[in-house]
Amino acid sequence: MIFPFFKYFYCRRYAEIIVRVDGGIERNISEFSELDKYLKKVNALAVRINGCLSDLSSLPAIKDSDIVEAVSFDSDQGKEIYRHSTSHVMAHAVKLLFPEVRVAIGPSIQDGFYYDFDIDRTFTPEDLASIEAEMEKLIRKDSPFVRREITKDEAIGLFGEMGEQYKVELLRDIPGGSVSVYEEDGFIDLCRGPHLSSTGKIAAFKLLSIAGAYWRGDEKNKMLQRIYGTSFSNPKDLRKYLDFLEEVKKRDHRRLGRELDLFSINDEVGPGLILWHPNGALIRKTIEDFWRDEHMKADYQLLYSPHIARLDLWRTSGHVDFYSENMYSPMEVEGAPYEIKPMNCPFHIHIYKSSLRSYRDLPVRYAELGTVYRYERSGVLHGLLRVRGFTQDDAHIFTREDQIEEEIIQVVDFILFILRTFGFEQFDTYLSTRPEKYVGSDEHWEKATAALESALRAKGLAFSLDEGGGAFYGPKIDIKVKDSLGRAWQCSTIQVDFNLPERFDMTFRGADGREHRPIMIHRALMGSLERFFGVLVEHYAGAFPLWLAPVQVSVLTISEKHAAFAGEIASGMKRKGIRVELNTDSEKIGNKIRKSTLKKVPYAVVIGDKEMEQDSIGLRKRNGENAGPFTLDELMSFLCEEINHRR
Repeated sequence: MIFPFFKYFYCRRYAEIIVRVDGGIERNISEFSELDKYLKKVNALAVRINGCLSDLSSLPAIKDSDIVEAVSFDSDQGKEIYRHSTSHVMAHAVKLLFPEVRVAIGPSIQDGFYYDFDIDRTFTPEDLASIEAEMEKLIRKDSPFVRREITKDEAIGLFGEMGEQYKVELLRDIPGGSVSVYEEDGFIDLCRGPHLSSTGKIAAFKLLSIAGAYWRGDEKNKMLQRIYGTSFSNPKDLRKYLDFLEEVKKRDHRRLGRELDLFSINDEVGPGLILWHPNGALIRKTIEDFWRDEHMKADYQLLYSPHIARLDLWRTSGHVDFYSENMYSPMEVEGAPYEIKPMNCPFHIHIYKSSLRSYRDLPVRYAELGTVYRYERSGVLHGLLRVRGFTQDDAHIFTREDQIEEEIIQVVDFILFILRTFGFEQFDTYLSTRPEKYVGSDEHWEKATAALESALRAKGLAFSLDEGGGAFYGPKIDIKVKDSLGRAWQCSTIQVDFNLPERFDMTFRGADGREHRPIMIHRALMGSLERFFGVLVEHYAGAFPLWLAPVQVSVLTISEKHAAFAGEIASGMKRKGIRVELNTDSEKIGNKIRKSTLKKVPYAVVIGDKEMEQDSIGLRKRNGENAGPFTLDELMSFLCEEINHRR
C-alpha cells in the first residue's frame, strides 16, 4: 500500500537517523520532529536510503541508524529525476492532444530530456506550443505520481490493451518477473523511477526542437519523431539556459562556416565529407604549419602513409575483428582485397620494422597528419564534429619500459602547450584504467597506469578516475578542453598499447643482446583537424585571433584617388607574410568597414587624404576600437609581433 508522504511520517521522531544532502553529511535528524519537514526544507526530490533510491511518496520503513540521503535538483541524479518526470508529463500531453500517437521512450539527457513518438503526421512548431500549453494544465493540476509494482505479464497485458506496441517490445526484453509503472491523472507509463512526488513540482520547462530518430537507434526500424525539451527548478535558471542556447546558435560552426566561406558539405560529394574553401584552407594550413614546426622541435619524425592497404594488414592489427562496423567494405585490386584505412597505426609500425632497432634508438617518435575514413551513420553526422573522412594529428612513440613515464610527461606538456596556444585554458582530464578483458601482463598495466597518473600529478592536473574505462590494449588519458561557453570537447588522448607490438612482432635489441618488445604510445594533441577546427570556430565565434584569421587586415580606400597608395601598403604587408585584402571599390567607406566587420577581419586600415599627406596610418579593430597612428614600418612591426606571438 502507498501512503501519502505527510501521513507516513506524521508526528514520528527519529533520533538516530543520519541525513545527508546529495552525498554530503548534513545533520542528525534529532533536530527535527518529522523527517518529511526536514526533506522539504532541503528541497528533496527523492531520497537514497542506505544507497537505494526511492520516491518520496513510496518510502520503505526507515529504521534507527539508517542513512537517508536527500536528492535535490542540485545533483546530477536530482536533475535526471526532475527531467524524466517532465518527459512523462510531455508524453501525457501529447496523448491528450493526439490520442492516436504511440509512445516509445522518454529519458532524461544532459541538460534536458526527450520523448519518441510514432504518429502519422509531422509535428510542427505550432504543435510544440500546443503541447506546452497542455503540459501547463497538467502541472497546475498537481497530480501525484503513483508508483505500482506489477508482474511483467500484467504489464504486457496492460500496455497491449492500450495499443502501446513499443512498451510491449521493451517489456519482453526486461529480465525478471516484475516491473514498475507510474500513473498520474490517468496516464500510465512504464518506468523504473523514481519520479517527483507530483506534477506540480515542475517549476519551469521549455520544449526545444523536433527531430527524427529510428526506434532503438537502428536504421532498419521505423523512423519516430523525437521532441526535445528541458526543465529547471526555477524560471530564472531556465531563462539563463535558453539564453545560453541562443549564444550556442550564434556560434554554430555550420552557420559560421557558410557565412565566413570556410567549408561546405555537398550531398553530391557525399555526407560527412568536407570541402575546404580557400578561407578555411588558409586557417587549416596555418594550423598544420604550426603543428609540423612544433613536432620537429620536439624530435618527432614526420611521416606520410597510403590511404589504402591490403585487408590482411587490418586482420593482423585486429581491426577486422574489433572495428569492422566502423570500416568500409573492402575493394578489390588485382584480385586481392584492399581496405581504405581507418587508422594510421599499422603503417607507422611497418616503418619502425623496416630497420633493425637497438635500445639506443628508442624512443622512436613518428607523427603524421593522416587522413582516415570511418563509417558513421548519416543520423549522427554533424558538420565538422562528426564526419566520415578526417585527418588525425596522429603520433606513435615506441619506447622501452623504463622510458614510459618520461615520454608521457613530455606528451602532457606538449598537449597543454598546443591547446593553450589555441586559446584553451580549462580542461577536464580522465585517467582510464584496466577493463575486465585486456591483453598484456598485470605488471605492464600497473607500470603504464602509474606512469600516466604520475605525469598528471607532475603537471598539477586534477583528474577523474575512470575505473575499467581503458582500452583492451592499455590504459589511457583523455583531456577535454572547455570552450568560451564552458562546454567540454574531447580532443587529446594518450594511450599505452601492449597489443599491437605483440601482433606485429615488433622488437629491439636490448643492452643484454636479446630481443625485447617495445611499448607503443598512441597520442593525439588535437584529435581530428576537422573536429578541432569546428571547436575553434565556436570557441571564437568565428572571430579568430590574428595569427589564425584567413584575412588578417583589410585595406580600405575612401575614394579612387587613394587606390595607388593603398595598393603600396597592401603589397608591403604581403611581402611581410601578412594576409591582406585590398578593397578599392567605389562604394562608401562605411559599407567597406561593415563588410570587413561581418567577415570578422581582425584589423582594417582606412586610407584617405590625411593618411597620404601625413604618411600616418590608423588601425581599426573589428570591435570598433582604434589603434595608432603608425608609420608604415611601425604598423608592420606591430602586426608581425602579434602574429609571431600567436595572439
